[in-house]
Amino acid sequence: MKYYIIAGEASGDLHAANLIRALRQADPDARIRGFGGELMQQAGMELTMHYRQMAFMGFIPVLMHLRTIHRNMELCQRDIAAFQPDVVIPVDYPGFNLRIARYAHRLNLKVFYYISPKIWAWKTWRIHKIKEYVDEMFVILPFESAFYRHYGYQVHYIGNPVLDELSALPPAETPADFQRTYGLPAKPIIALLPGSRLQEINSLLPDMLAAARDFEGFQPVIGTAPNIPESVYSRLTQGYDVKQIAGHTCELLRQATVAVLASGTVSLEAGILRCPQIVCYRMAGGALFHFLAKRTLKVKWVSLVNLILNKCAVTELLQHHCTAANIRKELGRLLDEPDAITGMKADYEELHRRLGEPGASTRAARLLCTLLKENRPRIT
Repeated sequence: MKYYIIAGEASGDLHAANLIRALRQADPDARIRGFGGELMQQAGMELTMHYRQMAFMGFIPVLMHLRTIHRNMELCQRDIAAFQPDVVIPVDYPGFNLRIARYAHRLNLKVFYYISPKIWAWKTWRIHKIKEYVDEMFVILPFESAFYRHYGYQVHYIGNPVLDELSALPPAETPADFQRTYGLPAKPIIALLPGSRLQEINSLLPDMLAAARDFEGFQPVIGTAPNIPESVYSRLTQGYDVKQIAGHTCELLRQATVAVLASGTVSLEAGILRCPQIVCYRMAGGALFHFLAKRTLKVKWVSLVNLILNKCAVTELLQHHCTAANIRKELGRLLDEPDAITGMKADYEELHRRLGEPGASTRAARLLCTLLKENRPRIT
């Protein structure tokens, strides 16, 4: 069968790559094409466009790049029409992918959505588009099944693919070996993970650096994103004695005493790897955006750890609260008060219990192939 897969950012590239490998095992004759990244390409997909040309976050950047987004949309539509896949598989990234789902539906193509958009947080009205255009939805967060059920839409919870990726890691190096591998001094680590999008890195990294340098007994280490030019980090780290590690986020989290990180999948990775964390999030708009968001968002928290546990297990510093002073204060609390880290790690054990077992990618691929062969009517 022929599969067309669309991922618009780094985390989607990673999860989709694992799905592609599982699909090729479940369907040895699979032909796979789509939008994504080098991980998807390495897994066996014919790459039409890289997500670097699509990753715009926030109202203003999207507005500034509307022409580019429209061109990308048209290219994707033409490519789908020419390829004529048995199924289109959007991966999260709803602003782009829900429009593609509508287009594929009009072509009478199956649409199996892998990794639900976060419509439970805001833009709940998108459920109507999903019910109309999406034949099957595969979700990866435990509470999403109940959310969709509330709206009369049946979904498939297949577990969380982050567990697959982390369970496949080799044994962690000793701190001494890790320090030798990356040329680090023999000091405990504060990991700085400012995200994979240029806008969030420019916004978050300066305050992360300013806060971390005040802890003389520790060394800040930046986990850099593979899709961001090194020159971006060089510009932002001028005047700082700070090391960078590219493409090895999980190894860095396993070694860090604490991580200061951008809200996103990396927060869940830190929780699964039991690394104490501070979650940061900031977009243009500051206090005004925060005021509006509190009245728009349907959830109490933004980090996946807190959402899954339905409690404030990790500190979130959002919008105008995300300052160097507040990061510094929270770092001091975690580093100086052992009970704070002990309590967080106890919450991580409950996180593991709720997520279940690894194998999400394999379960999704097998179910996807079974549903295609059955050619059953769309669930509503």
